[in-house]
Amino acid sequence: MVTRPPLNRWGERRRARVGLLGGSFNPAHDGHRHIALLALRLLKLDEVWLLVSPQNPLKPVAGMAPLAQRLASAQAMAAGHPHLRPTKIETQWGTCYTADTLTVLRQRFPHIRFVWLMGADNLAGFHRWLRWDDIFRSVPVAILARGPYSARILGSRAAHRFKASRLPSSRARFLWQGQPPAWVFLHIRRHAASSTAIRNRREP
Repeated sequence: MVTRPPLNRWGERRRARVGLLGGSFNPAHDGHRHIALLALRLLKLDEVWLLVSPQNPLKPVAGMAPLAQRLASAQAMAAGHPHLRPTKIETQWGTCYTADTLTVLRQRFPHIRFVWLMGADNLAGFHRWLRWDDIFRSVPVAILARGPYSARILGSRAAHRFKASRLPSSRARFLWQGQPPAWVFLHIRRHAASSTAIRNRREP
């Protein structure tokens, strides 16, 4: 089994192309691994960091497993793959908003080219995120098809605002080079796994 050391909260100066997949991971599952591995290949990334959120401000605290449990599920999901790195670095920094996390990441990892990864369901409500337009202007963004949400993303507020910055999927491998705002929608094979379904099966 491949064991990766924790990310250095103070940063590093190596060069790399890194996808950032944030989420509650409550729990992490094969669908997350599916998205991460496809992002590695289609976007020509060196690594994907799984940012296990201390607490999503848009999700209720009730039903949220402890951070240690959710991080352990992400570590189990990523086990054996040398390019997937689960981390609780947001908790170490005290950031709970993506815009703030990206600011610190870019300061402490100045030579890493980041790409924000998210499912199409998140893009549909992206305008509810704090300083959501700053996120698009900070790093390139890759939207990955997910369930019934995918068909209506082009009508979302964020997609409309940054319509002119969308790249064709044929240029996805160059997204990391793009000057933000730059984003791409990836028509990937969908995975049926769901954190909600897993939690529901566990309930007595």
